[in-house]
This record gives sequence, C-alpha cells and structure tokens, in this order.
Amino acid sequence: MRPHDIAVLLKIISMDDGWLSKDVASGLRVSASEVSESLNRSKIAGLLSPDKRKVMKSAFLDFIEYGLCYVFPAEPGALVRGIPTGHSAPILKDHFVSAEPYVWPSRSGNVKGQAILPLYPNQIAAAQDDSHLYNMLTLIDAIRVGRRREVEKAVYLLKELFGSEYAREFS
Repeated sequence: MRPHDIAVLLKIISMDDGWLSKDVASGLRVSASEVSESLNRSKIAGLLSPDKRKVMKSAFLDFIEYGLCYVFPAEPGALVRGIPTGHSAPILKDHFVSAEPYVWPSRSGNVKGQAILPLYPNQIAAAQDDSHLYNMLTLIDAIRVGRRREVEKAVYLLKELFGSEYAREFS
C-alpha cells in the first residue's frame, strides 16, 4: 500500500456508485495510471472487491482503525499557516479542546498550527474541491496523530460518512 491508496478509496466512497477511474484520477489530481495501480494494490490487500468496483468498507475501516497509524504515521511539525485537519477540522473541532491546531501546510490556509503532512502531494487541492473527501481525510489525520478518544470519535464519524451501504454490509 502507498499513502495515496487511502485517498483513492476515500474518493471512491465519496462518489456515486457509477464512478470511473478517470473521474477518481481527476478528482484527486493524480494520473490515471496511479489510480489503476492503486486499485490493484487495494484489491490484493482485500480492501477492494475482486472486480475492483466496490470498497470493502468493513475491512477498510479495520485497516484505518488498527493499522493506519503504524503504516502511515504522522508527526506534528513546525508552526505554519494552513488548512485545519485532524482534531482542528470543522468535523471534529467541537468535540475536542486543543491549544495547538493541526494544519496541512498551505498558502491559502488561514489558520496557524502544527504542520501535518498530507498523504500525497495534491491532497489539499483535491480536498478543497470535495468537502466530503475533505472531511474523511481530516478524520484520517485524526487517526494518524490522535489519542485513543480522538481515534474512536474519528472512526465513529467515518462510519457515518461511509453511509447506509456500510450499515448493510453488517446486516
């Protein structure tokens, strides 16, 4: 797995059932070949169905909750201006009190906080174009750097964002 594989799977979840690889590539601002290779890796890892059309949401959530922080850890960095992420993002900021916000470094950001490096170079631009993807990526960052309480809340919110299809997988 590579870090942008997480973003590819999240983008697929954020799109309608009729997604196309070229739309995923365009939405994430990566090449079509990167998406194709990512889909193959995710299929091999059991995070995507054998026909590469459906994210295996329960397996993906297990990976996110129990493996993500070990495979793709994030270390808060220097104080920079950027876009809120992790516990500082709008989806989580009302649930946690923190003296130091986390941000993705960006000239277009308006918050000063500790830098959290995105999973891949074009993540910020892709997230600015898709609020659903932005919410999911910030929850991923909360899991990558958070304490247990933050991780639990982020996983809970991800389950909600994954929607009713996720609920059907367990019924």
